Amino acid sequence: MAETTIVLPMAASGTGEVSTPAVTWSAIIAGAVAAAAVALILLILGAGLGLTAVSPWANSGVSATTLGVGALIWLIVTQWVSAGLGGYLTGRLRTKWVNVHTHEVFFRDTAHGFLAWALATVIAAALLTSAVSSIVSGATTAATTVLSGAAQGAAQGAAQSAGTASDPTAYFVDTLFRTDKPSTASNPQDVRAESSRILLEALGEGAITSADKTHLAQLVAAQTGLSQADAEKRIDDVIAQAKAAAEKVKQGADAARKVASSLALFSFLSLLIGAFIASAAAALGGHERDEHDRMYLVETRPS
Repeated sequence: MAETTIVLPMAASGTGEVSTPAVTWSAIIAGAVAAAAVALILLILGAGLGLTAVSPWANSGVSATTLGVGALIWLIVTQWVSAGLGGYLTGRLRTKWVNVHTHEVFFRDTAHGFLAWALATVIAAALLTSAVSSIVSGATTAATTVLSGAAQGAAQGAAQSAGTASDPTAYFVDTLFRTDKPSTASNPQDVRAESSRILLEALGEGAITSADKTHLAQLVAAQTGLSQADAEKRIDDVIAQAKAAAEKVKQGADAARKVASSLALFSFLSLLIGAFIASAAAALGGHERDEHDRMYLVETRPS
């Protein structure tokens, strides 16, 4: 069987430029929609698997570290699978370019895959932003309802507490009216409010002054019947507990910062590799599309 070479005419414009567009947006949009849909399906599946792995009971289910690592791995897998499928569909569905060099075809296919990945990422980001906005809006509405119902009680409580943390001079005003021997008949709420301000000042400065400690011990002794020494020991214990609680809060904030940083870095890495996979998959799909078309022409060519 003798093979003959078929030369297809170029569709050129008046300037000698090929009029066939280099970008097939229909294929790009189709690949992007497919990638976004697959990503959504995989994310829902991952959420379901994650919920089955955790448990509210103590010593049951996977640990938080294991769950976090698994979520990051699943996020990367989701990005890679969805990007690969979307890119491959983009390459297979694009229009065949006639009289275009092989290297140019390869570049256009990779560009199509990248554009499909970019469009799918924008769609996913828009949907995620919309979902987060809805959640925040719902939470804000619920919080507003609760706060409006509790506003009157909160206002009364604030009025009863003459000095609050919002008043920067409250602590200093307290020092003006201190007595060496507080009365046991003092209003317990006023004593607690003043004690709170002293503790807040001590925690803010990192240590309690001797004058504040002595006065606070007098307040505690007057209200509880403890001796001055026992009251001072109780103050030291309470300040140590408060510092330990503050340290735990700092550790929790630092852990959350590390988790957020890891999530951002892994997300960047998965998106970057996802763009590469989408481009490579589109090049593969476009190559197979042209190869199948060429084989069909050879098979149907008259001998």
